[in-house]
Amino acid sequence: MSAIIAPTAVGVPALVALLIGLLAFVAAVGFVRARRMGRGEAGAQIGSRSGRGIWLQGLGFFLVAFGPMRLTLQAMSAAALGQAVVVALLVGTCIGLFLSATTAMGSNWSFAARTRRDHDLVTWGPFATIRHPIYTGLFAMLLAIAVAFGHWRGLILGLPLFAWGTWIRVAEEEALLHARFGRQYEAYAARVKRFLPGIF
Repeated sequence: MSAIIAPTAVGVPALVALLIGLLAFVAAVGFVRARRMGRGEAGAQIGSRSGRGIWLQGLGFFLVAFGPMRLTLQAMSAAALGQAVVVALLVGTCIGLFLSATTAMGSNWSFAARTRRDHDLVTWGPFATIRHPIYTGLFAMLLAIAVAFGHWRGLILGLPLFAWGTWIRVAEEEALLHARFGRQYEAYAARVKRFLPGIF
């Protein structure tokens, strides 16, 4: 119970793994955005609620990250190194899913929900096994922050907001895709789960 009320002990290696991972993720987002710059949005159908979902997800991340830390684990202890490995795996999952998803999506990718006149229904790459791989990746990043900072209490507060924001964005995106692709999207959604292959 005390692990929920107070932050758990953490070590420097997990924080270093998180910092490197966050920098790599920001670089990946910047690279993908730069690759898309200058591409027109002619004929784009843009969702109106995505911004609210993005803000709620961001607030969820803030609540997980905010608060004191107990930086008491010896840097080379098994516990500290184990935390670092867990953080690195979670951050690596986030970056891998983001890069593979944006590569598969190509010009379809954007921050806000929208479909273009030349929009494709992407069902390859990570989309062959889950419909929203980027949100699965962001959830992995949320867990990485909770582990690195020892903020399980923050996760209890932040996860519902992150989930709410994600649901808003998912509902918006799926409505646009259904309007654009109709039965083709229904068939895809019937065989591929949203966030975890074959489960959820």
